[in-house]
Amino acid sequence: MTTPLSVLDLSPISAGSDARQALRNTIDLARQAERWGYRRFWIAEHHFVNVASSASTTLIGLIAAATESIRVGTAAVQLGHHTSAAVVEAFGTVDALYPGRLDLGLGRSGHRGAQIRSAGVPPMPKQDRRTEVRDGVVLPPPFNPGQLLDTSRIAAGLEALSLPGAQPLPYTEQVQQIRDLLAGTYTASDGVHLRAFPGEGADVQLWLFGSSGGESAQLAGELGLPFAANYHVSPGTIIETVEAYRAAFRPSERFPRPYLVVSADVVVAEDDATARHLASSYGHWVYSIRSGAGAAEYLDPATAPELSDHQRRLIDDRVATQFVGSPGSVAERLRALQQLTGADELVITSVTHDHADRLNSHRLLAREWGLTHVRAA
Repeated sequence: MTTPLSVLDLSPISAGSDARQALRNTIDLARQAERWGYRRFWIAEHHFVNVASSASTTLIGLIAAATESIRVGTAAVQLGHHTSAAVVEAFGTVDALYPGRLDLGLGRSGHRGAQIRSAGVPPMPKQDRRTEVRDGVVLPPPFNPGQLLDTSRIAAGLEALSLPGAQPLPYTEQVQQIRDLLAGTYTASDGVHLRAFPGEGADVQLWLFGSSGGESAQLAGELGLPFAANYHVSPGTIIETVEAYRAAFRPSERFPRPYLVVSADVVVAEDDATARHLASSYGHWVYSIRSGAGAAEYLDPATAPELSDHQRRLIDDRVATQFVGSPGSVAERLRALQQLTGADELVITSVTHDHADRLNSHRLLAREWGLTHVRAA
């Protein structure tokens, strides 16, 4: 059976465009992804940067309304920026109108804010590991967060997302709160039983997301939940991430065995040269993120300036692990990633300056992969 493919979208804002058009492009891509046979359409949550998916729970409602059967979800809600009740009530509202189609993905990004606000990103010891290619998959050294050039903007954004003096719950505790609210078993600290309407009993699938073998991967395994591992964000840690999830896994009623999704950043065109041209401004975008400025407008490859050697060193791992080329060459590399990780499903993110090129990338890959033979979940 063909491994299912899904879509992860950030509603990127291209240079010369705006957030309104980016959101319209996302809705259009979701409709086309459904038609082409992708299983899920997930939305990333980012704030104070040039992507339009900041209100991810609002956006999934709009996507669900614009589509008919594709599963829609978050990849992921940044716990620490949202209360458990707000998350459950928002998803419960959408599920009440479009039942049985929602994936509630949860991530730890918001919980890492306290560390950045108080002490910045700590440097990591220098690593001796070099880039290797294992069974056709590029595995670079893990990115060192100490390389971030400026964390002041990140810290300011995190402060703006929190009420003064508010402290996020520990991640594991907040995940359990969400599970209890969905199940109708939540009891407040003073012993009062509280029920979320809408939310309680909502037919949503809980997912955890992670980029390392740490808390998220282990918790997903312990709870018997499906897990999404971020190769496209942290390619150097993908092996330890999936191994930690499987090692911790305990069967649950819905998942008797681990269910793993692995992400990949992809640009497909009719030939390798065209794809390389379309992807040539990807490094500029990654550099804007890793410099601390946050995702910039996505540049037109025809006018993007050359990157310096210093800039390239900061993004080498991400550029080397982007899947760029003709449909056949990209599909071959994706199959290698699936086989190495044992992924049950791959989730594809594709960013180009022109929306038409992004649509074409997803369309060509769907046809090459044979998605017409994949039944929706």
